[in-house]
Amino acid sequence: MNVRTETATATRAGSTPPPRRRNADVRPREYLTPAEVDRLIAAAEARGRYGQRDATAVLLAFSHGLRAAELVSLTWVQVDFNDGVLHVKRAKGGRPSTQPLRGPEIRALRQLHRDWPEGRFVFQTERGGPMTTAGLRKMIARVGEAAGFDWGVHPHQLRHACGYALANKGTDTRTLQHYLGHRSIENTVRYPELAADRFNGLWQD
Repeated sequence: MNVRTETATATRAGSTPPPRRRNADVRPREYLTPAEVDRLIAAAEARGRYGQRDATAVLLAFSHGLRAAELVSLTWVQVDFNDGVLHVKRAKGGRPSTQPLRGPEIRALRQLHRDWPEGRFVFQTERGGPMTTAGLRKMIARVGEAAGFDWGVHPHQLRHACGYALANKGTDTRTLQHYLGHRSIENTVRYPELAADRFNGLWQD
């Protein structure tokens, strides 16, 4: 029985539901490493008819630090194949931006557009409507299981993965703030604070 089922059962019985488990209790950390993202993409690609769609969703969420709501609302109008850019609209009052698309992303998106030529949304359901955030969470969780993760993988871990990966590449905090669309830089400083390269050279052989 999962936590949601336990809560509903306890509520119907008139007892106090169990406290919601903290993320730290169910996941070792709130981000994925680039190697783990690659594992997730590979597992997504093996999902038959939906493999290309799901793998592309993981790739874009990671590469552009997209929240679940930003990813599922993405439309083809925001994808500029000619100039090779993605027009990112941020949720939660975040700052929009225009970001370059790398070769793997362009190829994946072109293939996705050939596979799903109808509709305005990039990530669609069988009925032609956009994926929902709940549907995205379920898909990421299933792909995480298929990839052999010991914990439940969550879409927001891909956004955090983007932040930490760019911080480890030496991206300055202000640029990272604009890339992730943070209104306040206080939301951005967590990434360089945990970047491993901060400690390079502390031990000298």
